[in-house]
Amino acid sequence: MKIAVNTQHLLKDRLEGLGRFTFETLKRITRQHPEHQFVFIFDRPWNEQFIFSDNIIPIKTLIPSRHPLLWYLRFEQAIPVLLKKHKADLFLSTDGWSTLNTKVKRYTVIHDLDFVHHPENFSWLKQKYFNTYFPKFARRATRLGTVSEYSRNDMVKTWNLSANSIDVIYNGSNALYKPVAPEVAEQARKEFTQGKPYFIYVGSLNPRKNIEGMMQSFDAFKQQSGLTHQLVIVGEKMWGNSEIENVYENMLHKNDVLFTGRLSDEKLHILLASAHALVLVSHLEGFGIPLLEAMCCDVPVLCSNVTALPEVAGNAGHLVNPNSVDSIAQGFAKLAGDENYRQSLISNARIQRVKFNWDQSAERLWNGIEKCF
Repeated sequence: MKIAVNTQHLLKDRLEGLGRFTFETLKRITRQHPEHQFVFIFDRPWNEQFIFSDNIIPIKTLIPSRHPLLWYLRFEQAIPVLLKKHKADLFLSTDGWSTLNTKVKRYTVIHDLDFVHHPENFSWLKQKYFNTYFPKFARRATRLGTVSEYSRNDMVKTWNLSANSIDVIYNGSNALYKPVAPEVAEQARKEFTQGKPYFIYVGSLNPRKNIEGMMQSFDAFKQQSGLTHQLVIVGEKMWGNSEIENVYENMLHKNDVLFTGRLSDEKLHILLASAHALVLVSHLEGFGIPLLEAMCCDVPVLCSNVTALPEVAGNAGHLVNPNSVDSIAQGFAKLAGDENYRQSLISNARIQRVKFNWDQSAERLWNGIEKCF
């Protein structure tokens, strides 16, 4: 069988949620199935680290995937030509984009419907593209995958799809993420926060991530508690809108907030594993990989009680209302002031995290692919 794969999110040193899912599942599938050939379709020159095995043919479209108009040209014109040229039996897309202009079978993974529920977080042209084409991609797919029961139910309800046509694949955690020795954690705290305990956020500075609410709540917690805890924000300092910057500038305790920018996986592991707790109080998540990475590091999590986060956290997270500054601030206070409770979350996480791993993700994706034939 020849499987053509959309690999536009395999970007060196820039593997975020969609890219990480693509990387981890395809690395395993291509190596485990040498009897099949895979055509990786990049939109720019590829890095050799993404050519996982000898059964991969890398190619590049002339059209880059960097704008809705280019998305249309790439997926409706360039990719159908390549599918025909390489005589593909299946087009696999692990990031939601697909094509309508082919008779080739399609397996499409759609991670969440943020563009449906929060169109204000996207430029007019992007939300128009997503809300026009993604429902069509979903209906024209031979089969669909997604990363949580929440997202499957959301697609069923929003687009009137059959639940039986959608596989829940789940994400996993990089094996790098594991607990560190106390002396390593102590050194990390000395390096980043002058030895003070800290909460950590990992992800993009995107409106749906509720960065404003997190910072306002942290400020309220600091004001009410007088504790020394700091807040470390890992990710590129790109303001999704002026509100995030305005909130930061008006914080009473903004000197206790540290922006690190993007970090290497190795440095991020040390920083995450040395944290007092992870904070992920998003308005919407299809899964929330940092939550699982924290649990694998024996770091408790403070997370939203909406969308997929309760499903992933189980009883290993302290759940809060992302729309309530008081609720989030009380969460900060609970994890900062009750060490027995914090340790109970860590114990629960050791059980919960076993449910998710990339080997299982790759197996579920491959099982879904086989259902197409």
